[in-house]
Amino acid sequence: MRLSEVIEQYIKDMFSEDEDFIEFGRNELAQYFNCVPSQINYVISTRFNPEKGYYVESHRGGGGNIKIKRINVTNDKYMMHIINSIEQNLTQQDAEMLIQNLFEYDVISEPEAKLLRVATNDKVLNLPKEYRDEVRTRIFKNMILNLI
Repeated sequence: MRLSEVIEQYIKDMFSEDEDFIEFGRNELAQYFNCVPSQINYVISTRFNPEKGYYVESHRGGGGNIKIKRINVTNDKYMMHIINSIEQNLTQQDAEMLIQNLFEYDVISEPEAKLLRVATNDKVLNLPKEYRDEVRTRIFKNMILNLI
């Protein structure tokens, strides 16, 4: 596992069943993983954002305290949020990230994730590049709408 993945999992493991938020010091976490604080910032900004079901409050100074809240929304609301946040041209990498998030948060099942991956794969969408991402976007949005 890459360091970013290890840090992400460590932060996720900090959440308990009963609590929807955690607080920690950016510098302390960086020391624990023997990395620079910007590595912690990178993990938080790329893996703990509203699209992934988190709200982050960051406080400068004093070690840079960070508070991460888990957003509790229903699956349908979360899926509608995903649909509304997708731009016109969804890349395969973006689609994979969204599918993985939906699966990790138990919004979709493993068979549904597999179907979404296959339907949005570049190999299946054997189209000129200028059309591929737009078609992928339409397929992805329609499949998600049908799961609601």
